[in-house]
Amino acid sequence: MDEHVRQMETITLDQMGVVKLMNRVDQKYMTNKATLPVLLERIAPDYFVQRIDGVAVADYRTLYFDTEELAMYTCHHNRKRCRQKLRIRTYRSTQTTFFELKNKDNKGKTRKTRIPLDVSAFDSALRQPQVAQFVTDNTPYPIGSLHEQVENFFSRLTLVDRGMTERVTIDFDIRFHNRHTGIDKDISDLVIIEVKHEVGAPKSAIEEALLGLRVHP
Repeated sequence: MDEHVRQMETITLDQMGVVKLMNRVDQKYMTNKATLPVLLERIAPDYFVQRIDGVAVADYRTLYFDTEELAMYTCHHNRKRCRQKLRIRTYRSTQTTFFELKNKDNKGKTRKTRIPLDVSAFDSALRQPQVAQFVTDNTPYPIGSLHEQVENFFSRLTLVDRGMTERVTIDFDIRFHNRHTGIDKDISDLVIIEVKHEVGAPKSAIEEALLGLRVHP
């Protein structure tokens, strides 16, 4: 995998701001690590890779919050149109940390709101005054009703097509820890690919490559 990533030209975080995708469609794909180098070899000429301080693979740590009855998860599981997710996420390479709210509306559009936190607050987020105010202002859930639930760790490659009309995330080395039950799960061999582009856009290079590898949405 590393060899093919090295072949890709760099795009910076600032340059990626051009890819707005305000009216976008998202497609998710699942494959495995054995397929990933083959896929990257096929698409390397067609994409830039995001690098931060020269590093292409970004490591993430995320902790999700929910009520004791798992109200937010239940809304997601039952495919309720209007729903929310609350989490804290650390970008481990830079230690940048945000407390985030993801709102999905009845038209399927997702809007993310977040506030910065110090990385030292990762395990005490719900006790931070600014988090309590953020939750009160933006959700129907009392701060006292929320608990730490599932934590995950993964690595991500972020790609942008040369036309600057499509963004791709490739996640791998995925692990979970349930803070309520203490159960750990490792699905490191799984690769999750999300392709985001404007509604009505033709099939892109990565979508064609995935189809050729018999990997379907």
